[in-house]
Amino acid sequence: MPSAHDNQPRRALLLTGASRGIGHFTVKRFSAAGWRVITCSRHAFPENCPWEMGPEDHIQVDLADAASTDAAITLIRSRLDNGELHALVNNAAISPKAAGGKRLSSIETPVEVWDHVFRVNFFAPIMLARGLVNELKTAKGSVVNVTSIAGSRVHPFAGTAYATSKAALAALTREMAADFGPLGIRVNAIAPGEIDTAILSPGTEEIVAHQIPMHRLGTPDEVAKIIYVLCTDTASYVNGAEIHINGGQHV
Repeated sequence: MPSAHDNQPRRALLLTGASRGIGHFTVKRFSAAGWRVITCSRHAFPENCPWEMGPEDHIQVDLADAASTDAAITLIRSRLDNGELHALVNNAAISPKAAGGKRLSSIETPVEVWDHVFRVNFFAPIMLARGLVNELKTAKGSVVNVTSIAGSRVHPFAGTAYATSKAALAALTREMAADFGPLGIRVNAIAPGEIDTAILSPGTEEIVAHQIPMHRLGTPDEVAKIIYVLCTDTASYVNGAEIHINGGQHV
């Protein structure tokens, strides 16, 4: 006989930047645990993605555009069962490069590039969290901001706009933890290092060999597992933390 628990709505995750890498594996991790996954990106739903209800629970939005983001928040709110959002993972980010894929320095980065990067990497996360605060509060939910090792040290490949946006997001995570915590919402960050995804730059093998004590890249699934833990009761007293996932690269 089915139990009363079987009739309860599934826990809901809202994830930005789901189409590849860490986001893709985060979808798989939460889906495997029975969560409903709602995704957001600039692109239409990719047909090769693996999660149930993917096309129905995918929202096309330009996170660099405040009006588009506000419209997406309204749509997301209308789709949530019982007005509950159990987790928000702010994973979408952009990292523009100079000609030939080289790092954009603070001297070379045009102001309009800086503005675009911050709109996606920094302003969109707080817009989504504030816009969905009541749904997160109702569910006693969790927010995870994806920062970067580049937010705390100069990186040979990550441009200045990307790095400073991630540093700002780390500071924002602390501020959000203080502001959202009294509402029963935990806010944490994960800071990945060199993860084996499609966006690795030439020269990464030198970092692996000389700067990472474990002498290997991380996998997207290793990052997704920590995101999942932060969104569950296993991490029920973790708030305001930034967890470094980099094999010891920062030591």
